[in-house]
Amino acid sequence: MKQSRLFPETIKETPKDEVSVNASLLIRAGFIDKVSAGIYTYLPLGLRVLHNIQTIIREEMDAISAQELLMPALHPKELWEKTGRWNDPGAEVMFQFEARGREYGLGWTHEEVVTSLAKKYIHSYKDLPLALYQIQDKFRNEARAKSGILRGREFNMKDLYSFHASEADLERYYEQAMEAYHRIFERVGLAALVVEASGGAFAPYSHEYQVATPHGEDIIYTCYQCNRHQNKEIVKDAACPDCGKERKQEKAIEVGNIFKLGTRFSSAFSFTFIDEAGKRAPVLMGCYGIGPSRVMGAIAEVHNDQQGLVWPQSIAPFSVHLLQLGTEVEVAEQSLVWYDKLTHAGISVLWDDRDMRAGEKFADSDLIGIPHRLVISKKTGEQAELKARHAKDTELLTLAEGVARLSHAR
Repeated sequence: MKQSRLFPETIKETPKDEVSVNASLLIRAGFIDKVSAGIYTYLPLGLRVLHNIQTIIREEMDAISAQELLMPALHPKELWEKTGRWNDPGAEVMFQFEARGREYGLGWTHEEVVTSLAKKYIHSYKDLPLALYQIQDKFRNEARAKSGILRGREFNMKDLYSFHASEADLERYYEQAMEAYHRIFERVGLAALVVEASGGAFAPYSHEYQVATPHGEDIIYTCYQCNRHQNKEIVKDAACPDCGKERKQEKAIEVGNIFKLGTRFSSAFSFTFIDEAGKRAPVLMGCYGIGPSRVMGAIAEVHNDQQGLVWPQSIAPFSVHLLQLGTEVEVAEQSLVWYDKLTHAGISVLWDDRDMRAGEKFADSDLIGIPHRLVISKKTGEQAELKARHAKDTELLTLAEGVARLSHAR
């Protein structure tokens, strides 16, 4: 991709109406554009990052035998009335409206829709277990959307729902999902902690995945000796419940949560199955959520420095930022040779072919935060200067060396 054709250009000034780190950096670097509070357009660079995060999530969901589908964002009132959630929490959370004589809401979660769906097809224990997931934009009537893409009124979400014949089977799958979540956050470059939290109306407890950062919205109590962490909402004593030592209080960003729904929704929909003894029993359910857009915002919050973003290799918009310094024919030709060889080797490259000063190109490269930078100029000749985004040192490489090194770094 030639940077001269990339939409849009970077912005030098920090947006005045953005207080969050993620929104300020992502807007300046050309990853997102603000439409309104809590509503953002994902620009070409941002969409590439979002797609990379979604791909990792899909791979890990498929690995635990979950099947992907896509449910509607537009929900009829009748489904939500079955669970009582049309009125509680109602319009406080859900965008609700009337159209052509019927009432609808925009989905902020999909338990009602997926339970209604599963009931049509699950009749016997032979149909269980089943796991269904989707990646879809959701809508939430946030009172204060002030944290960039961490708390949007429209946001991207992966929600997985599992259906089981027994508590033991639900517990087995719950553990599998926890392991899959560990792998996802490790792959996207987030040190997410498993944090015990309230289960609300569904269960005695839930598990949140929280990333500790001074810019976080939540407060968690951490004990790294026991690896027992809890959300402030359920903490009664600062002492660790396992070792008794006083825990550290930290701010954190929630990037995922999982909890056992039990029969909360199956009972509301009279959703039962015939068990092995020939008797009817309620289906047990689990729910597992990750917000890809929220993950992207959390990565921007924790992977940055004074110059800009520092994307992990696994989810970066491109693997290499190729900077052409100078418009001389030999420099342009050499840049094209490197670009062609790298792309043919399967390495994604953003080629800065613009007629700009070197300092401006370096500043843009640091702001955008692509993991590796290659510089070609009259001084480098047929070689290129390689520098990792998070490092200070540079080295000169031949074309063959560069392709080998960057192929290995993917």
